[in-house]
Amino acid sequence: MRLEDALFNWLQIQLVAEQRPDDRAAADTRDFFLEILTDDHGVTDVLVHKTDDTMIHVKYVKDDRAKLQLYPREAAEQLLTDINQNPKYN
Repeated sequence: MRLEDALFNWLQIQLVAEQRPDDRAAADTRDFFLEILTDDHGVTDVLVHKTDDTMIHVKYVKDDRAKLQLYPREAAEQLLTDINQNPKYN
């Protein structure tokens, strides 16, 4: 899996896990993508740094260098929106 894809997947499920703290599956999935980021890509210290009206800013460290990746907020929040709109998950 490409680094960019792993970061985006981590971000989407991180947003779900934050909003649904009792959702063990979300936490486990978040941890799975974090493991991919750390083990496969050497990423550390990944976190959602800032959210503004249109973008979510993800900070992380790779090769001892701080990096910043921006994602469109609507795309990043789509998984959470889909889960919240499906009564099966509420």
